[in-house]
Amino acid sequence: MHSVSRVFAQSIVQLAEREGLPLPPPLLAAVRGAARVPLATQDALWEAYCSAGTAALPGLRAGLALQVAHLDSAGLQLVACDTLGEALHELSEVAPAIGEGGSFGIGREGGIAHLVYRPRLTVRAHERVEAVLAGALNLARWATGGRFTAAGLWFAHAPLAPRAAYDDALRVPSAFGAAHNSLRFDAAQLALPLVGANAELREHLRVLTARTLAALGCSSLAAAVQRQVHAHPGHGRERVAAALGLSGRHLVRRLALDGLSFKALRESVLDERARAALSRPGRIADIAADLGFADEGAFVRAFRRWRGTTPARWRGQADRGGAPRPGADASAARARLRPPAARPSAQQGAPADPGRGDPE
Repeated sequence: MHSVSRVFAQSIVQLAEREGLPLPPPLLAAVRGAARVPLATQDALWEAYCSAGTAALPGLRAGLALQVAHLDSAGLQLVACDTLGEALHELSEVAPAIGEGGSFGIGREGGIAHLVYRPRLTVRAHERVEAVLAGALNLARWATGGRFTAAGLWFAHAPLAPRAAYDDALRVPSAFGAAHNSLRFDAAQLALPLVGANAELREHLRVLTARTLAALGCSSLAAAVQRQVHAHPGHGRERVAAALGLSGRHLVRRLALDGLSFKALRESVLDERARAALSRPGRIADIAADLGFADEGAFVRAFRRWRGTTPARWRGQADRGGAPRPGADASAARARLRPPAARPSAQQGAPADPGRGDPE
């Protein structure tokens, strides 16, 4: 079951209270009583918050109100890093400890760096993307003592309000209809020192965050593997390992130390993406191609192995309310992340780069 940290969910509750917006009492009780808040509850919380108010751009308001304490120990770990660049690179690893609604990556285009956010959201997705990027902008400013300046925020969706409202709230340029959701800035600012840098505290917090990630079933390396597969579903073990600076054999050994396998991690991502795609109109052959399968038949075989039925039947049952929508059965997918104890060497016998066939 995908989830977010309780204090991260409480940031929305606290904002609603400050704005005088009523939220359903059962929803408030569910947030306050949980060690981790299920993503479905967080979805309902966002829907309730956005529906309760009439002011424009609720996502930007939520992001700009975000404080480092709302990111729990993982957030404190980030602001204890030496530089902004170090913190942003660690963000891509620790993000699941904060919330499992999306992933981050760092890239460069010439002298411009960009923090890319890849959402996995279905409820109030545009508002929540705006919250994430506005929050990143706000916390980067705070962590650098106000020295951070952004080139702009790029959104994949259309504007939700007049452009002037974005300019007034963000004080940086914004663009819409972009290929990716990203915060862009001069790459030289990756070297900006953080005002809260503390090596001893950072190492202590890394241990706490690692425990949280392990409890969620996604070690830092496993999370990195899943991000690579999500971005490049057709890539097999060798290409994913190369992207992470490892050999395929070294990747297998590292994952085995956490009781994980590349095949299981890859298939958990493909399964999730397949169900998300099947919840929308589209040809099954096109879904198969998007996920990196050689043909529709290979995809059907894999999906039957994951779900015990064909993609077409799963879609039909979901449309009739007889099967879970994407994310509702994540516990079954997560259970597959651990390889059978009796077959520790099975992954090493898999093809080096299954690539565009039936994933192995």
